[in-house]
Amino acid sequence: MNDAAPPAAEFDCQSCGACCSYAADWPRFTLEDDATIARIPAALVDDERGRMRSTDNRCDALTGQVGRATGCAIYALRPDVCRACLPGDDACLIARRHFGLPV
Repeated sequence: MNDAAPPAAEFDCQSCGACCSYAADWPRFTLEDDATIARIPAALVDDERGRMRSTDNRCDALTGQVGRATGCAIYALRPDVCRACLPGDDACLIARRHFGLPV
């Protein structure tokens, strides 16, 4: 059995969304400055926990259905931690496995 991940081009984030629904503690702000966080709509920021607000482990900015069609309501303003998760990287594959999506 080959556990090697397919090339990143084969992973389509807009038909996945697993990374945005994997854990309530993620995405946690790490490198963002106050000005960057201030651009994100306040209703989507969990100030007490220093992360994006989530409901049932799902980022509140995620739209659509995981594994079918998804999007980010604030894609252009998304925090650095979201930008750092790349198609096919370790975090992506862990989240995809959690949802039973192909890796």
